[in-house]
Amino acid sequence: MLNETNVLRISIAVTFVVALFGIVFGILAGSFSIAFDGAYSLADATMTVLALIVAQLITSNASQNRGSRLHKRFSVGFWHLEPIVLGLNGIVLMSVSVYALINAIASLLAGGHQLEFGYAIIYAAITLAACLTMAFIGKRANRTIQSDFVALDATAWMMSGGITAALLVAFIIGSLVEGTELGWIAPYVDPAVLALVCLIVIPMPIGTVRQAFSDILLITPQSLKSHVDEVARATVAKHGFVSHRAYVAKTGRLSQVELYFIVPPGLPPRTIEEWDQLRDEIGDAIGEEGPDRWLTIAFTADKEWAE
Repeated sequence: MLNETNVLRISIAVTFVVALFGIVFGILAGSFSIAFDGAYSLADATMTVLALIVAQLITSNASQNRGSRLHKRFSVGFWHLEPIVLGLNGIVLMSVSVYALINAIASLLAGGHQLEFGYAIIYAAITLAACLTMAFIGKRANRTIQSDFVALDATAWMMSGGITAALLVAFIIGSLVEGTELGWIAPYVDPAVLALVCLIVIPMPIGTVRQAFSDILLITPQSLKSHVDEVARATVAKHGFVSHRAYVAKTGRLSQVELYFIVPPGLPPRTIEEWDQLRDEIGDAIGEEGPDRWLTIAFTADKEWAE
Protein backbone atom coordinates (compact mmCIF):
# COMPACT_ATOMS: atom_id res chain seq x y z
CA MET A 1 0.00 0.00 0.00
CA LEU A 2 1.45 3.35 -1.04
CA ASN A 3 1.47 6.04 1.62
CA GLU A 4 2.37 9.74 1.32
CA THR A 5 6.06 9.19 2.03
CA ASN A 6 6.42 6.32 -0.45
CA VAL A 7 4.66 8.19 -3.26
CA LEU A 8 6.87 11.25 -2.76
CA ARG A 9 10.04 9.13 -2.62
CA ILE A 10 9.17 7.40 -5.89
CA SER A 11 8.35 10.76 -7.44
CA ILE A 12 11.67 12.24 -6.34
CA ALA A 13 13.67 9.35 -7.80
CA VAL A 14 11.83 9.41 -11.15
CA THR A 15 11.96 13.21 -11.34
CA PHE A 16 15.73 13.31 -10.90
CA VAL A 17 16.13 10.67 -13.63
CA VAL A 18 13.84 12.63 -15.98
CA ALA A 19 15.67 15.88 -15.19
CA LEU A 20 19.11 14.44 -15.97
CA PHE A 21 17.67 12.75 -19.06
CA GLY A 22 16.31 16.11 -20.24
CA ILE A 23 19.52 18.01 -19.64
CA VAL A 24 21.58 15.43 -21.56
CA PHE A 25 19.18 15.27 -24.52
CA GLY A 26 18.77 19.05 -24.46
CA ILE A 27 22.51 19.38 -25.04
CA LEU A 28 22.56 16.65 -27.71
CA ALA A 29 19.59 18.08 -29.60
CA GLY A 30 20.51 21.73 -29.06
CA SER A 31 17.01 22.37 -27.72
CA PHE A 32 16.15 25.12 -25.24
CA SER A 33 12.70 23.59 -24.68
CA ILE A 34 14.15 20.22 -23.68
CA ALA A 35 16.68 21.90 -21.41
CA PHE A 36 13.79 23.85 -19.84
CA ASP A 37 11.87 20.61 -19.34
CA GLY A 38 14.89 19.19 -17.50
CA ALA A 39 15.35 22.33 -15.41
CA TYR A 40 11.64 22.37 -14.58
CA SER A 41 11.82 18.74 -13.45
CA LEU A 42 14.92 19.47 -11.38
CA ALA A 43 13.19 22.38 -9.62
CA ASP A 44 10.14 20.20 -9.02
CA ALA A 45 12.30 17.42 -7.57
CA THR A 46 13.98 19.83 -5.17
CA MET A 47 10.60 21.08 -3.95
CA THR A 48 9.36 17.51 -3.60
CA VAL A 49 12.33 16.72 -1.34
CA LEU A 50 11.23 19.61 0.90
CA ALA A 51 7.65 18.33 0.80
CA LEU A 52 8.82 14.86 1.84
CA ILE A 53 10.78 16.24 4.79
CA VAL A 54 7.81 18.29 5.99
CA ALA A 55 5.39 15.38 5.51
CA GLN A 56 7.63 13.14 7.62
CA LEU A 57 7.88 15.79 10.34
CA ILE A 58 4.10 16.22 10.44
CA THR A 59 3.28 12.51 10.54
CA SER A 60 5.97 11.77 13.13
CA ASN A 61 4.96 14.63 15.43
CA ALA A 62 2.37 12.56 17.30
CA SER A 63 4.96 9.92 18.17
CA GLN A 64 7.63 12.41 19.23
CA ASN A 65 8.91 12.09 22.76
CA ARG A 66 7.61 15.20 24.56
CA GLY A 67 10.94 15.54 26.33
CA SER A 68 12.93 15.57 23.09
CA ARG A 69 14.76 18.69 21.95
CA LEU A 70 12.79 18.81 18.68
CA HIS A 71 9.46 18.68 20.49
CA LYS A 72 10.53 21.41 22.90
CA ARG A 73 11.40 23.73 20.01
CA PHE A 74 8.23 22.93 18.02
CA SER A 75 5.74 22.13 20.77
CA VAL A 76 2.72 23.00 18.56
CA GLY A 77 3.85 20.76 15.71
CA PHE A 78 5.02 21.31 12.14
CA TRP A 79 1.74 21.87 10.28
CA HIS A 80 2.66 25.52 9.58
CA LEU A 81 5.52 24.33 7.33
CA GLU A 82 3.14 22.67 4.86
CA PRO A 83 1.60 25.82 3.30
CA ILE A 84 5.05 27.46 3.27
CA VAL A 85 6.48 24.61 1.18
CA LEU A 86 3.41 24.46 -1.07
CA GLY A 87 3.59 28.21 -1.71
CA LEU A 88 7.33 28.09 -2.33
CA ASN A 89 6.87 25.17 -4.71
CA GLY A 90 4.32 27.04 -6.81
CA ILE A 91 6.38 30.24 -6.87
CA VAL A 92 9.55 28.39 -7.95
CA LEU A 93 7.75 26.57 -10.78
CA MET A 94 6.18 29.81 -11.98
CA SER A 95 9.54 31.63 -11.80
CA VAL A 96 11.29 28.95 -13.86
CA SER A 97 8.53 29.18 -16.46
CA VAL A 98 8.70 33.00 -16.65
CA TYR A 99 12.48 32.84 -17.15
CA ALA A 100 12.06 30.25 -19.91
CA LEU A 101 9.40 32.40 -21.60
CA ILE A 102 11.77 35.37 -21.70
CA ASN A 103 14.47 33.20 -23.30
CA ALA A 104 11.99 31.80 -25.82
CA ILE A 105 10.92 35.30 -26.92
CA ALA A 106 14.56 36.38 -27.23
CA SER A 107 15.30 33.32 -29.38
CA LEU A 108 12.31 33.99 -31.66
CA LEU A 109 13.42 37.59 -32.19
CA ALA A 110 16.93 36.35 -33.01
CA GLY A 111 15.66 34.05 -35.78
CA GLY A 112 15.41 30.79 -33.86
CA HIS A 113 17.97 27.99 -34.06
CA GLN A 114 18.46 24.55 -35.57
CA LEU A 115 18.11 21.37 -33.54
CA GLU A 116 18.41 17.60 -33.97
CA PHE A 117 14.79 16.47 -34.26
CA GLY A 118 15.67 12.78 -34.00
CA TYR A 119 17.11 13.12 -30.48
CA ALA A 120 14.30 15.47 -29.53
CA ILE A 121 11.53 13.05 -30.57
CA ILE A 122 13.13 10.16 -28.67
CA TYR A 123 13.40 12.28 -25.55
CA ALA A 124 9.83 13.57 -25.74
CA ALA A 125 8.29 10.12 -26.28
CA ILE A 126 10.13 8.49 -23.35
CA THR A 127 9.55 11.41 -20.98
CA LEU A 128 5.86 11.66 -21.84
CA ALA A 129 5.39 8.00 -20.91
CA ALA A 130 7.17 8.57 -17.58
CA CYS A 131 5.09 11.68 -16.76
CA LEU A 132 1.75 10.05 -17.50
CA THR A 133 2.69 6.97 -15.47
CA MET A 134 3.69 9.03 -12.41
CA ALA A 135 0.59 11.23 -12.65
CA PHE A 136 -1.60 8.12 -12.74
CA ILE A 137 0.18 6.58 -9.75
CA GLY A 138 -0.07 9.80 -7.72
CA LYS A 139 -3.75 10.48 -8.44
CA ARG A 140 -4.78 6.89 -7.80
CA ALA A 141 -2.84 6.68 -4.52
CA ASN A 142 -4.21 10.04 -3.36
CA ARG A 143 -7.78 8.76 -3.49
CA THR A 144 -6.90 7.08 -0.20
CA ILE A 145 -4.06 9.27 1.10
CA GLN A 146 -5.84 12.64 0.61
CA SER A 147 -2.57 14.59 0.79
CA ASP A 148 -2.08 18.14 -0.55
CA PHE A 149 1.56 17.29 -1.24
CA VAL A 150 0.69 14.21 -3.31
CA ALA A 151 -2.06 16.14 -5.11
CA LEU A 152 0.38 18.92 -6.02
CA ASP A 153 2.98 16.36 -7.08
CA ALA A 154 0.50 14.59 -9.35
CA THR A 155 -0.52 17.95 -10.83
CA ALA A 156 3.15 18.76 -11.44
CA TRP A 157 3.54 15.47 -13.34
CA MET A 158 0.47 16.33 -15.43
CA MET A 159 1.95 19.75 -16.15
CA SER A 160 5.24 18.14 -17.16
CA GLY A 161 3.34 15.67 -19.31
CA GLY A 162 1.52 18.52 -21.04
CA ILE A 163 4.82 20.27 -21.70
CA THR A 164 6.35 17.10 -23.10
CA ALA A 165 3.31 16.28 -25.27
CA ALA A 166 3.51 19.75 -26.83
CA LEU A 167 7.22 19.26 -27.43
CA LEU A 168 6.63 15.89 -29.08
CA VAL A 169 4.02 17.28 -31.47
CA ALA A 170 6.20 20.25 -32.34
CA PHE A 171 9.29 18.10 -32.91
CA ILE A 172 7.38 15.76 -35.20
CA ILE A 173 6.06 18.72 -37.21
CA GLY A 174 9.55 20.22 -37.36
CA SER A 175 11.06 16.98 -38.64
CA LEU A 176 8.35 16.67 -41.31
CA VAL A 177 8.81 20.18 -42.73
CA GLU A 178 12.62 20.07 -42.63
CA GLY A 179 14.01 20.09 -46.17
CA THR A 180 10.68 21.15 -47.72
CA GLU A 181 9.31 24.51 -48.85
CA LEU A 182 8.25 25.08 -45.25
CA GLY A 183 11.74 24.35 -43.98
CA TRP A 184 12.15 27.98 -42.88
CA ILE A 185 9.76 27.15 -40.02
CA ALA A 186 12.10 24.57 -38.49
CA PRO A 187 14.41 27.00 -36.62
CA TYR A 188 11.40 28.60 -34.95
CA VAL A 189 9.81 25.35 -33.75
CA ASP A 190 11.81 24.98 -30.54
CA PRO A 191 11.45 28.55 -29.16
CA ALA A 192 7.84 28.83 -30.35
CA VAL A 193 6.67 25.70 -28.57
CA LEU A 194 8.66 26.68 -25.48
CA ALA A 195 6.92 30.07 -25.37
CA LEU A 196 3.50 28.43 -25.83
CA VAL A 197 4.13 25.86 -23.11
CA CYS A 198 5.31 28.55 -20.68
CA LEU A 199 2.18 30.63 -21.27
CA ILE A 200 0.10 27.57 -20.41
CA VAL A 201 2.18 26.46 -17.41
CA ILE A 202 2.70 29.81 -15.65
CA PRO A 203 -0.92 30.20 -14.37
CA MET A 204 -1.28 26.57 -13.23
CA PRO A 205 0.22 26.85 -9.72
CA ILE A 206 -1.67 30.09 -8.95
CA GLY A 207 -4.47 28.25 -7.13
CA THR A 208 -1.99 26.36 -4.96
CA VAL A 209 -0.07 29.56 -4.15
CA ARG A 210 -3.30 31.41 -3.28
CA GLN A 211 -4.42 28.61 -0.93
CA ALA A 212 -0.97 28.43 0.64
CA PHE A 213 -0.99 32.16 1.43
CA SER A 214 -4.52 31.84 2.84
CA ASP A 215 -3.25 29.17 5.22
CA ILE A 216 -0.13 31.15 6.12
CA LEU A 217 -2.24 34.23 6.89
CA LEU A 218 -4.70 32.08 8.91
CA ILE A 219 -7.69 33.22 6.87
CA THR A 220 -10.78 31.65 8.43
CA PRO A 221 -12.38 28.92 6.26
CA GLN A 222 -16.05 29.93 6.26
CA SER A 223 -17.46 26.41 5.90
CA LEU A 224 -15.61 25.15 8.99
CA LYS A 225 -16.44 28.32 10.95
CA SER A 226 -20.15 27.97 10.15
CA HIS A 227 -20.14 24.33 11.25
CA VAL A 228 -18.36 25.12 14.53
CA ASP A 229 -20.76 28.01 15.25
CA GLU A 230 -23.73 25.73 14.60
CA VAL A 231 -22.43 23.11 17.07
CA ALA A 232 -21.60 25.80 19.64
CA ARG A 233 -25.04 27.44 19.41
CA ALA A 234 -26.72 24.08 19.95
CA THR A 235 -24.51 23.51 23.02
CA VAL A 236 -25.32 26.96 24.42
CA ALA A 237 -29.06 26.35 24.03
CA LYS A 238 -28.91 22.84 25.48
CA HIS A 239 -26.89 23.67 28.60
CA GLY A 240 -28.16 27.17 29.31
CA PHE A 241 -24.89 28.98 28.61
CA VAL A 242 -24.79 32.70 27.80
CA SER A 243 -22.91 32.62 24.47
CA HIS A 244 -19.78 31.38 22.77
CA ARG A 245 -16.72 32.60 20.91
CA ALA A 246 -15.16 30.52 18.10
CA TYR A 247 -11.75 30.99 16.49
CA VAL A 248 -11.07 28.83 13.44
CA ALA A 249 -8.11 28.49 11.09
CA LYS A 250 -6.69 26.00 8.63
CA THR A 251 -2.95 25.51 8.26
CA GLY A 252 -2.14 22.91 5.63
CA ARG A 253 -3.79 19.70 6.76
CA LEU A 254 -4.37 21.05 10.29
CA SER A 255 -7.81 22.26 11.35
CA GLN A 256 -7.40 24.52 14.38
CA VAL A 257 -10.47 25.31 16.50
CA GLU A 258 -10.54 27.31 19.73
CA LEU A 259 -14.01 27.35 21.30
CA TYR A 260 -14.93 29.34 24.41
CA PHE A 261 -18.28 29.07 26.18
CA ILE A 262 -19.41 31.92 28.43
CA VAL A 263 -21.38 30.38 31.28
CA PRO A 264 -23.72 32.25 33.70
CA PRO A 265 -22.12 33.42 36.95
CA GLY A 266 -23.02 31.13 39.84
CA LEU A 267 -23.64 28.12 37.61
CA PRO A 268 -23.89 24.99 39.78
CA PRO A 269 -20.50 23.26 39.96
CA ARG A 270 -19.72 20.14 37.97
CA THR A 271 -17.00 17.58 38.39
CA ILE A 272 -13.95 17.59 36.10
CA GLU A 273 -15.22 14.34 34.59
CA GLU A 274 -18.53 15.99 33.69
CA TRP A 275 -16.78 18.91 31.97
CA ASP A 276 -14.56 16.45 30.08
CA GLN A 277 -17.63 14.48 29.01
CA LEU A 278 -19.17 17.69 27.68
CA ARG A 279 -15.95 18.44 25.76
CA ASP A 280 -16.11 14.94 24.24
CA GLU A 281 -19.71 15.54 23.13
CA ILE A 282 -18.78 18.87 21.50
CA GLY A 283 -15.69 17.35 19.87
CA ASP A 284 -17.75 14.47 18.44
CA ALA A 285 -20.30 16.96 17.07
CA ILE A 286 -17.54 19.00 15.37
CA GLY A 287 -16.07 15.81 13.88
CA GLU A 288 -12.85 15.14 11.95
CA GLU A 289 -11.13 13.84 15.07
CA GLY A 290 -7.55 12.77 14.43
CA PRO A 291 -3.92 13.84 14.59
CA ASP A 292 -4.58 16.81 12.27
CA ARG A 293 -7.26 18.44 14.42
CA TRP A 294 -6.22 20.90 17.14
CA LEU A 295 -9.28 21.48 19.32
CA THR A 296 -9.40 23.65 22.44
CA ILE A 297 -12.65 23.94 24.44
CA ALA A 298 -12.84 26.22 27.47
CA PHE A 299 -15.58 27.40 29.82
CA THR A 300 -15.54 30.75 31.62
CA ALA A 301 -17.89 33.21 33.28
CA ASP A 302 -15.65 36.14 32.30
CA LYS A 303 -16.01 37.21 28.65
CA GLU A 304 -12.57 38.81 28.67
CA TRP A 305 -10.99 35.33 28.77
CA ALA A 306 -12.76 34.52 25.51
CA GLU A 307 -11.97 37.71 23.58
